[in-house]
Amino acid sequence: MKNADSKENNIKSSKKVADFLEQNNLHKKDFAQMIGVTLSYVYNIIDENIPFSTRSTTIERIATVMDIMPEDFEEYIIEDDPEPYNYNLQVIKDYIKKNNMKVVDFIKLFERKKRLKVVDILRGKEPLPIDYMELYAFKEALNIKDSDFFELWKNVFVVYLKKGGFDVEKNKGLLDKMLFCAKEYINV
Repeated sequence: MKNADSKENNIKSSKKVADFLEQNNLHKKDFAQMIGVTLSYVYNIIDENIPFSTRSTTIERIATVMDIMPEDFEEYIIEDDPEPYNYNLQVIKDYIKKNNMKVVDFIKLFERKKRLKVVDILRGKEPLPIDYMELYAFKEALNIKDSDFFELWKNVFVVYLKKGGFDVEKNKGLLDKMLFCAKEYINV
């Protein structure tokens, strides 16, 4: 009986993926690249030649691209340590919604070799880039106003400094001066 249940869950998850690809006119090759697997793996899970993944990273990437919760897949096992709330990531997700974009369409705006990284950023497993020009690609894709974008970059920068041991309160003057100079340099 357990094998029959497993087969039924496999069909459900595989069908979700197949339906998503069809509804979004997304080629299996592009999907494979976005989730960091081979093209043959995508064909095999859709054709049900292999069991649907139970690897949390793969399921989370699939769910991120599909803009659903990983828990929507019965194979997903919830991790013990949930990711802490990430305000900066939420800003990006809010802009995706504000622009009435599907997550998969947002991901497609990036060059192919960067799409997997964008997926990992969106699922909270990779930080937003601190590099101003790399983060600028998000600004352009989401039509973020210059002043709002500078605030986002500033917040990403401060999080990076804190994680590196920078005491924001003790170094407030230095931080304010650095951010003032950065703002003038970029001409915001």
